[in-house]
Amino acid sequence: MGLSNNSLLFYLFITFAEIMVVLGIILLHAAYTVYIERKVIGRMQARLGPMEVGPYGLLQPLADLIKLLFKEDILPRDSHKTLFQIAPLVLLACAIANLSVIPFNPSFLIADVNLGVLVVLALASLGVYGIILAGYSSGSKYSLLGGLRSAAQVLSYEIPLGLSLAGVILAAESFSLKDIVEAQAQSLLGVYALPQFLGFIVFLICAFAETNRAPFDLPEAESELVAGYITEYSGFRMGLFFLAEYISMYIMSLLIALCYLGGWSLPWWLIALFPFLQALPPTLVLALKVYFFIFLFIWVRATFPRYRFDQLMSMSWKILLPLSLINFMWVAILKRGGL
Repeated sequence: MGLSNNSLLFYLFITFAEIMVVLGIILLHAAYTVYIERKVIGRMQARLGPMEVGPYGLLQPLADLIKLLFKEDILPRDSHKTLFQIAPLVLLACAIANLSVIPFNPSFLIADVNLGVLVVLALASLGVYGIILAGYSSGSKYSLLGGLRSAAQVLSYEIPLGLSLAGVILAAESFSLKDIVEAQAQSLLGVYALPQFLGFIVFLICAFAETNRAPFDLPEAESELVAGYITEYSGFRMGLFFLAEYISMYIMSLLIALCYLGGWSLPWWLIALFPFLQALPPTLVLALKVYFFIFLFIWVRATFPRYRFDQLMSMSWKILLPLSLINFMWVAILKRGGL
């Protein structure tokens, strides 16, 4: 019994240490992604971006954190106090919980579950309740409209997003993200983005809508709704919403890299062209793919104007949904043909 208890304590300690490592790394990445975004968009607009706090503005995220922590936490008079306070925590908790089922290399995974893809989709669907609660509880018509927009947006884009992943699941014959990466490494082209190009594009577009990023940031839409569902928030609670958004960007980028670009593995034809790539550590390979999509999120924000809400809904139901169905049927044909 003593040995069993010691084994349990050791397992709990290792799991807790893994959680702390992943959480620390993702929080650091989220903080400095804000800095990188401001610098990149500044360069794209012929500006310098943050330059004052620290060398080249590198301490700007720390200054922003201190500012948010010391700002007054205002509770609007007409708000539902309890719901107003827990709404950002609901959104952040759902975003962070996704990290538990995502593999970062062949041997590092906090919770090795066979239904990793379904867990991520379920938590992404639950996260919208944080936005709806924020919009409802704020007592503001702008916040309420932002929350309703987010609900409609997620309901629309979850369907093509899920169907595009269904093609990946069918090809890999598994819901496990680790198995999907291994199946890609053994496939003909080494990645699913090439044979499932339609699904890859649909998932990429849906990822922007899922994370409420431009050009699909209609739940916030500063030109129409002030700041949407976060209009009445201030201080650290407002910061929690932004933190959840940037963590969600990393979750979506990780999903794209794992499900369509081979995760930590590189396709055989790329290694044949550039043999030195074989020496790269698996975690670095995955990180480089994720960084590319984070840059893409920033690039799109600086380039494209915001869609109207009717255009957003029309694109989801009339374009992305049929394309995701076509992609699924194409994968079924390839699978039946033994490819």
